[in-house]
Amino acid sequence: MSEVEFFATPGYGEKLRDSLHYSQAVRIGNWVEISGQGGVDDDLNFPESLEDEIVRAFDNVERTLAAAGAGWRDVVHVNSYHVASQPDAIGDAHNDVMVAQFRARMPDHAPIWTQTGVTVLGLPKMRVEIRVTAVVENRA
Repeated sequence: MSEVEFFATPGYGEKLRDSLHYSQAVRIGNWVEISGQGGVDDDLNFPESLEDEIVRAFDNVERTLAAAGAGWRDVVHVNSYHVASQPDAIGDAHNDVMVAQFRARMPDHAPIWTQTGVTVLGLPKMRVEIRVTAVVENRA
């Protein structure tokens, strides 16, 4: 049986672990799951623009994966949660940035993706949250 290891992303992840008592990632063998990552800085502030928030959320996913010994090349599944920008759809304002980030960070593969529209997320002003599953390959 593989050992279960929990990780807190340095900065905001440590603050959230201490205040809300949860970890940002868990690793069991070569399997890594992360909790939803928002576009916050280490002081839990959000940028003004939606695009900057989504890019920062991707940066935070990367930071969290790294804490658990993984990277974007290991990602096999993405779940994203969005406060919709259109009345009947998540909207191009979200999708255009999400797809651009997928192409930039995972140019050699396209993971499966589940995208969900929600009315609110965990922190005030939060418009997007991204969580991923990664399988870390054995690399020499």
